[in-house]
Amino acid sequence: MAQVRDTLRALYLGDDRTASLFQLGLLIFDLATVAFFVAMSFTDPPEWIVRVEVALAVFIGLDFAARLAIAWKKLSFLLAPSTLADLIVLVSLLTPLVGGNLAFLRIMRATRLFRAYHVLTLLRRRFAWIRHNEETAQAVANLLVFVFFTSACVFVLQSSSNPDIDDYVDALYFTVTTLTTTGFGDITLVGEYGRLLAVLIMIFGVSLFLRLAQTVFRPGKVTHPCPHCGLRRHDQDAVHCKHCGELLDIPTEGLG
Repeated sequence: MAQVRDTLRALYLGDDRTASLFQLGLLIFDLATVAFFVAMSFTDPPEWIVRVEVALAVFIGLDFAARLAIAWKKLSFLLAPSTLADLIVLVSLLTPLVGGNLAFLRIMRATRLFRAYHVLTLLRRRFAWIRHNEETAQAVANLLVFVFFTSACVFVLQSSSNPDIDDYVDALYFTVTTLTTTGFGDITLVGEYGRLLAVLIMIFGVSLFLRLAQTVFRPGKVTHPCPHCGLRRHDQDAVHCKHCGELLDIPTEGLG
């Protein structure tokens, strides 16, 4: 058992060629499952899709068991948001096998979108561009997760009572027009809970959208801890720390 655990740690945490290929495979799988659940939200799934979902559940379950086995602090691992999201997705994939066909399964499966943060961590380790533009990548991930997860909530909560929400596309359209403050008014949410959901979209969505815009258009920052006060974010051409005035020695890559 200890040998198996050591092998799994080498694959999940190692830096050699075999570990890199294994982690790249996990990265592709994570991206594929996120794309799959988003795509399935746009249509009524065919009957054969149940077999695909079972296969996904088996693979996600094996990945979960492996990560649990190599975790040094298992309780912290089990309470991590990405772990809870995986457990929710597993339940949503296995529920139809015992006769469950609840509408909120779409929301439960949409929690797989939170796996995007794990994907971002892997990308940051592998690609220098992501490390240099980490703040922008994080803002994009936050916005995409919010848009698609909120659209799933709008669809599930409104499709049965709102004639304007016929499918996931309508919910996605409403979410995007609301958070961009376009608000054409052709689709509105009904009921008290619908209005409260619209308020949350406007408050959090607009904040995330503006955050992304600020990150993209404002001058870039570099991460370099100040040796005196510890300030980590500085202008790319900074010579002195803006907080304490300490002389900085920020390494640069030159003009190429």
